Amino acid sequence: MELRDKRILILSPQSWGTMFLSKHHYAVELAKRGNDVFFLNPPDQSPFSIGSNISLKESGTPRLYRIDHKLFFPYWMKFKFQSAFHFFMKFQVNKILKKVGDIDIVWSFDLGHLYPFHFFKNTYKIFYPVDEPLNQDAISSAEGADIIFSVTSEILKKYDHINTPKYLIGHGVTEEFLMAGDNTVYSQSKPVKVGLSGNLLRPDIDREILLGIINQNKETEFHFWGSYQASQSNIGGEENRETVKFIKALQGCANVSLHGVVSPKTLAEAISKMDMFLICYDVQKDQSKGTNYHKVMEYLATGRVIVSNNISMYKDRPNLVQMIDERHSNKQLPKLFREIIGNLSSYNDHSKIDERIFFANENLYNRQVERIENLITQNEH
Repeated sequence: MELRDKRILILSPQSWGTMFLSKHHYAVELAKRGNDVFFLNPPDQSPFSIGSNISLKESGTPRLYRIDHKLFFPYWMKFKFQSAFHFFMKFQVNKILKKVGDIDIVWSFDLGHLYPFHFFKNTYKIFYPVDEPLNQDAISSAEGADIIFSVTSEILKKYDHINTPKYLIGHGVTEEFLMAGDNTVYSQSKPVKVGLSGNLLRPDIDREILLGIINQNKETEFHFWGSYQASQSNIGGEENRETVKFIKALQGCANVSLHGVVSPKTLAEAISKMDMFLICYDVQKDQSKGTNYHKVMEYLATGRVIVSNNISMYKDRPNLVQMIDERHSNKQLPKLFREIIGNLSSYNDHSKIDERIFFANENLYNRQVERIENLITQNEH
């Protein structure tokens, strides 16, 4: 089956907005290939009203539309009366489908089991979990899928009991990140610039280690891109007392710049000016359990060295990511950071830069979609 000239409904646990994750990038890439793509935002969880509110809006990308919807029943039913919740949700889905018209493919990134696949008749069903499935809802979300893809073998293994084809397709990257700046030539900045992108409201950031690295390297600039206030975020996060304290600590560091939420194009241009990148998550709390992160591909596209907590996906690719061996603690990370920053010319030499950029180029989103298309076609015969 060609992934062209189709009508595709994407089920996403994160809303459409300025910050893009893999589901947003796939939506754009599918629209570029001549599909009509409908991106279903999570339901509005404000108090329900009589009569569901469903609206179809432009996304800013041709042939890509976002669907906003408000339930006609209370969302909390999902947690106390799931069968009743699904009974009513089926009516909601039918109203959504009536609004958008016939659908050829349902492509689900949803781990919340909001929309069981059996709601969708006469459609091809793709399940694509990109985060670790942590509960039964996340496992049940795959039931009824025609094919399953994921970014790590660890996630795929959780679905071994489901009798459907399963394939590993790593995170992708857009052309914007490969085209931003002349990444093949490296000249060290003074002072050294370290980049970090992503949602700063995530509770799985290893805040103590990260702040320690920043305070131990005052001669280094740390540049952050991503939401640090709930009002900025379309991808969730917690704005509790500990999070507010962490953000204030970052804002209090003279060598830290918080650039907030920016478009993918702006982010691509900004990170191309960095000397190195830092990833610092607590694997025990991490929603991906240290298996893989979308941001790695964007960093690799610059060719610059990445220093990170342990990431299982890259354990056999030492030139791609410099990471600590320990998975249960990041105590080794400050020492590794100092080692890398003290030898940037070596870690950013021409051959290593080329290897990183080549790897990113091999995983452009258009290539990932082609791989998915080929695997779907292969399983139709």
